[in-house]
Order: sequence, then structure tokens, then C-alpha cells
Amino acid sequence: MPSSTHTLWRLGPGEGARIAVLGACGGIGRALVEALSVTGCRVFPLDLPRSLEAAPPACDEAGIPVDATSEASLADAFAILDERAGGLEGFVHLAGFSAAPAPLARQTRAVFDEVVAGNLDSTFLATRAALPLLHRGTEPSLVLASSGLAVKATPGYGPYAAAKAGVIALTRVLAIENAPQIRINAVAPSAVETPFLEGGMGRDPHGRGFDREGYAKTIPLGRIATADDVVGPMLFLLGPASQYMTGQVLHVNGGSLMP
Repeated sequence: MPSSTHTLWRLGPGEGARIAVLGACGGIGRALVEALSVTGCRVFPLDLPRSLEAAPPACDEAGIPVDATSEASLADAFAILDERAGGLEGFVHLAGFSAAPAPLARQTRAVFDEVVAGNLDSTFLATRAALPLLHRGTEPSLVLASSGLAVKATPGYGPYAAAKAGVIALTRVLAIENAPQIRINAVAPSAVETPFLEGGMGRDPHGRGFDREGYAKTIPLGRIATADDVVGPMLFLLGPASQYMTGQVLHVNGGSLMP
């Protein structure tokens, strides 16, 4: 057993750690906020105003409204976060969405731009806003959300795949640029049983009729992922057990992709 002063056994960040979660009202975000709160972290949830109103996550801190594609909105939100927290030990970016599947040859420029803005641009803008607070934190960690679609070509998901591949590139560059002060890693889930499958929180459902049963048959572990399947790796990346990891991508997919 480790000594009482040794913390490597702990999966997530320590009690009192200040963690901000952008996209806190989505399926994975809500599960992450709950897990962090249970372990005694100070969790600051950020999301679209309508999402915070419709489904506020369970934590002690009031939600901070933000549009992650707007520099002005992010500036306002992080000013509030700075005033409340004064610094961060962790920041998780979970905001994002996909469009209804369509071949790239029939995809519109408007949809492509919207998906890239909601996933890649928002990651860049929000991460840039979070870095000053993380630099004032203790052993800070930043976790970004990519996707298995970024490295596994799947027809119909071109805009989303391109955006999430960009997130992987951002992860690596940010990790180098901010080492050794801040660790920066990403998770890349497969499909997860959350509202994202129908478009995402705060968006109109696309009615795409995702074939859950058929998809599960393609997964070696035999089922679609749950939010908790992704929360565990995120807690690991936020905590001291991953203290020698930066610039890495953890694939969480039940064995469907083995890079």
C-alpha cells in the first residue's frame, strides 16, 4: 500500500481542486461534474445559457453561461470564473456537436464551417482563455475531447472528423508550448449513449436514428459506451496518477479502434 503522503493511487484530482468543465450540461459533462463533486473538487460548470437553464448539472457552484464559439462571450465567462476561482487545477473542454451524416461531396460549406467552429474553433478559443488561470493553479491539467472518428475514416462524418483531428493536433502543440507547467492531453471516445447521438444538448435533434444495436455488434466489448466509461479516463488525466503524461490521446472505444 502507498504511504499516506503518496497520491499516485488517487484516480482524480485532490479535494479542493478547482476544475472548470465547459460543456457541463451534456451527458459526459454532467457525469464528470458529478464525479468531481463527489470527490470534493470545486467544480465550475460552463455551458450555453439555454442548456444551463434546462438541465443544470449537480454541483455547488452556479453555472457560468458561455458561447464557446464567441471570443466576447468567453472573455466574459472567464472573467467571472477568474473572480470566483482565482486559478484552476483543471480545465475540461467538452463542448461540440456533429451534423446529420452526409458525404462530403454533398456537404454544404455552411454546415462544414458550423461544425468546425463548434468543435475545433471553440477548443482553441476556450483553451486560450483558460491557460492564464491554469498557469496560476497547482500542477494543472487540461483535458480536451477528440473522437475516434478523427483517426478512423467513417463515411458521412467528414466535417466532424476534420475538426476532431484538429483537436488532436492542438493537443500536441499546446502540450509542448505549455510544458512543464501545464499537462495537456485528450480523450477520443467512440459513440457514447448521450444526447450527442441526436445532435447534442442545446441543439435541435437531427432525427438521424442512430442504430445502437447494429453499432454495438461492431464493438469487441459488445456494447455502446456510457458517459462513465469516458469520465474515468478524464479523471485519470486530471489527477496525479497521470503526472508523466502530456500530449497524449486516450482512445476509449471498447476495442473498435486500436491505434
